[in-house]
Amino acid sequence: MSAVAETEVKDTAKTSSTKPFARFEWMIAGRYLRSRRKDAGVSVIAGFSFIGILLGVAALIIVMSVMNGFRTELLTRILGVNGHVVMRAVDTPLTDFNEVTERISKVAGVTNAMPLVQGQALVSGAGNARSFALVKGVRGDDLMKLGPVANNVILGTIGAFDASGGVAIGSRLAQTLGLSLGENITLISPDGDATPLGTMPRVKAYPVVAIFEIGLSDFDAAYVYMPFPEAQLFFNAENQAQSIEIFAADPDDVRNLQGPVEQAAGRPNYTTTWQQDNQSFFSALQVERNVMFIILTLIVLVAALNIISGLFMLVKDKGRDIAILRTMGATRGSVMRVFFITGASIGVSGTLAGLFLGVVFCLNIENIRQFFSWISGRSLFDPEFYFLSRLPAEIDVSEVVLVTAMALGLSFLATIFPSWKASTLDPVEALRYE
Repeated sequence: MSAVAETEVKDTAKTSSTKPFARFEWMIAGRYLRSRRKDAGVSVIAGFSFIGILLGVAALIIVMSVMNGFRTELLTRILGVNGHVVMRAVDTPLTDFNEVTERISKVAGVTNAMPLVQGQALVSGAGNARSFALVKGVRGDDLMKLGPVANNVILGTIGAFDASGGVAIGSRLAQTLGLSLGENITLISPDGDATPLGTMPRVKAYPVVAIFEIGLSDFDAAYVYMPFPEAQLFFNAENQAQSIEIFAADPDDVRNLQGPVEQAAGRPNYTTTWQQDNQSFFSALQVERNVMFIILTLIVLVAALNIISGLFMLVKDKGRDIAILRTMGATRGSVMRVFFITGASIGVSGTLAGLFLGVVFCLNIENIRQFFSWISGRSLFDPEFYFLSRLPAEIDVSEVVLVTAMALGLSFLATIFPSWKASTLDPVEALRYE
């Protein structure tokens, strides 16, 4: 090509202009995305990029939603049956628990306060079945305020609990001991009566008046609720309470509640919060959540790198087409936008498909779990290990938006460099040997 022709091509490229993202740019990008036999390598890479982004986005949404569901379910159930703040006496026994409980109940931010007597016991039922349990002595009115227990009684009733003379036990404990409603459960406590031969274990049988199912397998398999006066006698705590459990309106702000509660008690005491008692557990859950987010983000990043390699191959393969476009008046910006649209289309379609798949999966996650359990013949979510009886998933809109924006951002960034390289291709050089 002569120098005059080269000058004319360059002058045409400089003077010609089109509106950004014009129709012809979309048309050319669409043609590049459609598979052709000679472009099979590019199409395969584009397909893998699409699948990688789809799976990465879907996995991120599913994992983050399941983590959110775990935290919410555990918090709801753990904090629903255990006090957010626990006050214990210092120096003298807590014999004035009624007065102290009443004063604490009036503290701003406290929704409920209840005295408690509790202890470990060996329990037995029908035959030789035995297990260990945490026996909690509570007043009937206080038990009715424990939503996870009161709202999930599957057999019997906890009405008139104080006068029932019986106990309420978890469903898994009843199953382990082979007990049903009305049958006796035998409690054995090492803190028994002192005799000349030493301390003898205390053994007493109580009828089962209610069976509840909280949904936390650890609680359903180990909790026994007993009327407060009976627990005082059974654990040698006559006329006193061992602690007072306080429930707050805002469980996340219990640290600011400790001071007012200790002051309102009006006696020597110390308090602990649920955050202190469960700090290691929830910290581990948060660390695992963050690590999973980082690991799954790498899937999206690898898919974005596939877009880069695919576009570079496409630019190399379409060098002649780019040169022709430039000689016909297409600007560098137009060429750059053509390849940007090509790469971004893969990222956007993969992200939207992953978003749809992730949300649908989360909304039907329990049905999907049951289906795969049925197919495999195994329990894919054993309550014995995961505490919960069902697989939870809670979609956080802000996290879904963050994941979507991150995937789109990585996809757009991945297209910029190869698109810029395409726009810098010299049409004269590209057509020199044609």
